[in-house]
Amino acid sequence: MVGRKVAGYRLEGEIGRGGMAVVYRAKDLRLGRTVAVKLLAPELARNEVFRQRFMHESEAAAAIDHPHIIPVFEAGEHDGILFIAMRFVQGGDLRTLINRGGPFPVERAARLALQIASALDAAHDHGLVHRDVKPGNVLVAAGTDSEHPEHLYLADFGLTKKSLSLSGLTSVGQIVGTLDYAAPEQISGHPLDGRCDQYSLGCVVFEMLAGTPPFRRESDLALLWAHLNDPPPALRGHRPDLPPAVEAVVAQALAKAPQERYASCLQFVAELRAAIAVAPARAPAPEPWSEGGPPTQVVPVAPAFAAAPAPVPEPPAWAAPVVHPPPR
Repeated sequence: MVGRKVAGYRLEGEIGRGGMAVVYRAKDLRLGRTVAVKLLAPELARNEVFRQRFMHESEAAAAIDHPHIIPVFEAGEHDGILFIAMRFVQGGDLRTLINRGGPFPVERAARLALQIASALDAAHDHGLVHRDVKPGNVLVAAGTDSEHPEHLYLADFGLTKKSLSLSGLTSVGQIVGTLDYAAPEQISGHPLDGRCDQYSLGCVVFEMLAGTPPFRRESDLALLWAHLNDPPPALRGHRPDLPPAVEAVVAQALAKAPQERYASCLQFVAELRAAIAVAPARAPAPEPWSEGGPPTQVVPVAPAFAAAPAPVPEPPAWAAPVVHPPPR
C-alpha cells in the first residue's frame, strides 16, 4: 500500500499494525501536511451495521476538541476501504517510555496519568468509552517546558471494537481489548461505561510505578481469571518506597466492581496526587556498617533513683562579701 493514494492522502510508510487495521504515515495532498492514516481491514467495510456505527462514532470522536486526544481530521470510505485520517505525532508511545525509563518516580507517573485521565473523562462526556486503554495507545510528544517535558495524546478510541460487538463480527465470549488492562466487566460481557477505562488506567498507573502490569500469568485464561477474581497485588511489593496511601488509591481504581471505583478518572488521579502530597517524609537511611554487621541495639533504662545533686562550689575570694565594721 505504500505509495498508494487513498482519499487525497499518499501513503508514505507503515508505522503500526493490528488485527483489524494498519496505520501509515501519509501526506495530505490538499494541505501539504503529514498525517497518520488508519486503514481498516476490507472485510469490515462489507458489514453494513459496522459501516454505520463506524461513521457515527468517527464523527463523535472528531467532535472532541481536547489537548490530550489525538485529533481526527477525516473519516470515510475509499474504494471499499474504511479509513481515518488523524494528527501524526512525531515520537514514541508510553510503552516505549516505560520500557526505556520505568519504573517512574511517583510524581512523574501522576503527571502523566493526569493527562490520560483528562482525555478519558472528555471522551466519556461525549458518550464514548475507549475500551482499550494501554501504554501503546498513548502517544508521547515533546512537551512545552521543563515542568511539562512530555505531552500525551490518547489514540485509538476503540471505535471499531464497539462497532464490532454491535455488528455481530465478534464471536460469543471473544474479548475486545488488551488482556493485561481489561476490566472485569469487559471480560464478563457486562455493560460498560467510563469506569471500565478507569480500571485500565489503574493498570497503566500500576505499571508506570511498578514496571509491570498488576496481573501477570502463564496463560490468557489464567490472566482473565486474575482480573475477575484475584485481589489487586500489593504495589509496595514492587515499590516499598511508595507511601501506603498511594497503594490504597491505585487499589480502589482496580476494584472488581465498577461502583467501588472512583466516580471519574480525574477523581482517581486527584486522589493519587493528594496521597503523594500528604505522604510523610521518609526517615534517613541508616549508616552502612562494617562487615561485622550493625552493633547491638542498646536501649537506655531510666535509673531507679535520681542521682544526688552535685555540691555547689565555694565562690572565689574576690567574690566574697565585704563587711565594713561600724565606726567607733
